[in-house]
Amino acid sequence: MSGIEVADLCKRWGAVAAVDNVNFEVKPGTLTVLLGPSGCGKSTTLRLIAGLDSASAGAIRIGGRDVTHAPPAQRGISMVFQSYALFPHLTVEENIIFGLRVRRVSVDERNRRLKKASELLGLGALLQRKPSQLSGGQQQRVALGRAIVAEAPVCLMDEPLSNLDAQLRHDMRKEIRSIQQRLGMTMVYVTHDQIEAMSIADQVVLMRGGVVEQKAMPPELYSRPATTFAARFIGTPPMNLVALSNGTGGAVVRGTDGPPLIEGPGDGLLLGLRPEELRVGASGTLAAEILAVEYHGADSILECRVGDQTLMVRVDGVLRNQIGEKVWLSWADGAAHVFDEKSSRRVDHRPIALGARSEDNRVLHSVS
Repeated sequence: MSGIEVADLCKRWGAVAAVDNVNFEVKPGTLTVLLGPSGCGKSTTLRLIAGLDSASAGAIRIGGRDVTHAPPAQRGISMVFQSYALFPHLTVEENIIFGLRVRRVSVDERNRRLKKASELLGLGALLQRKPSQLSGGQQQRVALGRAIVAEAPVCLMDEPLSNLDAQLRHDMRKEIRSIQQRLGMTMVYVTHDQIEAMSIADQVVLMRGGVVEQKAMPPELYSRPATTFAARFIGTPPMNLVALSNGTGGAVVRGTDGPPLIEGPGDGLLLGLRPEELRVGASGTLAAEILAVEYHGADSILECRVGDQTLMVRVDGVLRNQIGEKVWLSWADGAAHVFDEKSSRRVDHRPIALGARSEDNRVLHSVS
């Protein structure tokens, strides 16, 4: 198996740095997701690993071998693109084994690999169809089959599910993860979809503006975001970032008289609270007013005002409280995050014990 090491990788077009000093490692047999908004450099990084673009600086090693300047054919990789890139005049079978024909792989070996891939992907009954006779999900399976028959130790995927509807995306990402684990492939997967990234990745490399914002396993990325960007990008709704100010006895939410939430001054700090960590009740830590309620079926999203700021709160089912009602918000110990407003970096903090908090937070009623 082949791991991947990206060291000090840069790609510039004139004065513009599309990828700037990127470093990460993909262990053999694992799946790493490059995640971030459009224009963050994730697809460019993938193309540099594939050899489709040349690096301005830095090094790329696959299986311990420096391939920074090697052509794509000598890197031991397969690739699945955002577009399916199928030949419309060829059958499914011919599309899957096209690369093997070009490389003059023997007929027996081609048939063996075709049989293995078609069984793995459930394409056996579709081998004689043309791409125009297939659904989007089936076409994506054909593109995936073409990568599988290459039997390359490394597979690169550039937003392969972006053309599919929500249900097909869900099904296909489970299928891709299952195939990657069964075959023991080393995979790098590019997406802008945080749900995709969090559900399939062994490691997430979150990018922004051509640099790595944070690299971590999904649980760590969610529970300990390194920056305000990471905090807001991961999670739906995104994490609340509330400005703090100096108060009596410690930092308080700006626009309120307290209570103090962390020790020391609060000016220049942001308090991070995930909507799903907040609880609504008749007593608690922060006094709030409900401004709006969005009912989503399994849960409801509340917009609440605290001081001169707003927080989003996610609660199960339907909330009995009404718009304009005064409530209290509370959260469990360890659920709060603190960031420096200027640098956007996570900072250590010492929370102040606030005593007992209400456990009767989610006051709900069922829909009749």
